[in-house]
Amino acid sequence: MIMMNIGIVGAGIVGLAVARQLAAAGHQVTVFEKEDAVALHQTGRNSGVVHAGIYYAPGSAKATLTRRGVGLLKEYCADRGLPYDERGKLVVARNAAETVKLRELERRSQANGVPGIRWLPAAGLREMEPDVAGEAAVWSPSTAIVDYTAIAKSYASDVAASGGRVLLSTPVERVLRDSRGGVTVIANDTAHHADRLVICAGLQADLLGRQAGDDRSPEIIPFRGEYLRLKPHARDRVKRLIYPVPDPRYPFLGVHLTPRVNGESDLGPNAVLALAREGYRWRDLEWPELTRLSRSAAFGRLALRNWRAGVREMRGSLLRSAYLAEARTYLPWITAADVTSAPAGVRAQAVDPDGSLVDDFRVSRAGDVVTVRNAPSPAATASLAIAEHIVGRLELTP
Repeated sequence: MIMMNIGIVGAGIVGLAVARQLAAAGHQVTVFEKEDAVALHQTGRNSGVVHAGIYYAPGSAKATLTRRGVGLLKEYCADRGLPYDERGKLVVARNAAETVKLRELERRSQANGVPGIRWLPAAGLREMEPDVAGEAAVWSPSTAIVDYTAIAKSYASDVAASGGRVLLSTPVERVLRDSRGGVTVIANDTAHHADRLVICAGLQADLLGRQAGDDRSPEIIPFRGEYLRLKPHARDRVKRLIYPVPDPRYPFLGVHLTPRVNGESDLGPNAVLALAREGYRWRDLEWPELTRLSRSAAFGRLALRNWRAGVREMRGSLLRSAYLAEARTYLPWITAADVTSAPAGVRAQAVDPDGSLVDDFRVSRAGDVVTVRNAPSPAATASLAIAEHIVGRLELTP
């Protein structure tokens, strides 16, 4: 193998996973991160769940890389002394129609090799979680919770220990193809040559990919995911992760209840169109982003096809009573007195030109540049397996 100079754009969990594998193999690795710390966007603003592989179409990248990634991540956390709590998850069918969809999730789980999957009738659900309502549930004992920010920081330490660099507060301004091969990355007015460049920029991935000469679809549409946090008196009423059966038309998993490794417990997220690439609040608004959306044929088709769902999500965002009404379909006891606000996240959701939401991981390559086009949940779970996949696409051997 020829040792190369490799640049990584983005110090989220996927970018750092790629960087640590390359640095461990002896390559000269530089990670460019515009923020002053790692994991400040999707990595540090999600539910903290290690997904077992219940939802994903058998044979898809999500299915195969998640199952591989779970084992790698569990082993990594044990080796580094990082929290890994196999709390287990219940996916709950709230009515007869959802029971049919739940059977499909059970089938997918078994096809994907998810261990310990068990069907529970209503009585079995009540026995396991008396304060959860539903007609049936699928029990996944291997679903876990972790601290993904701590894991990302550990990955960054691995990069440094292998001689790599993680440059914080270093935004990438331009990416230029070199006529003699490789690329030049302009960051903080400084030019850096890279034999290969991996763009793991999440919410900015399509923009940077286009700069690097890869102007193919899909484009990123930002969706804000808002959470409510259970107050201490309500925190222990449910011990396990509780998810509703998701709408199969969308890659979102619905408002769910998730304990966290720090003892908190969060309800969410929803999925609301963000008005900025990093629009964590309603007041976060970027006119260039709104202009882009207004001119995007892909977004126009998406909005036309899904406006009713969009209005429903917006109503839940603006009215806490509507948000809680959704949660009460499986947590009938929960009230406004049981919750408070919690930090939101923004999902970098890829959308194809026909307006379809991309429902699988997607990675493209153009010359010496590899761009991670779509890697929302369960990318954190699968981070070490995604890194293996990306490194395999770099063609590092002569």
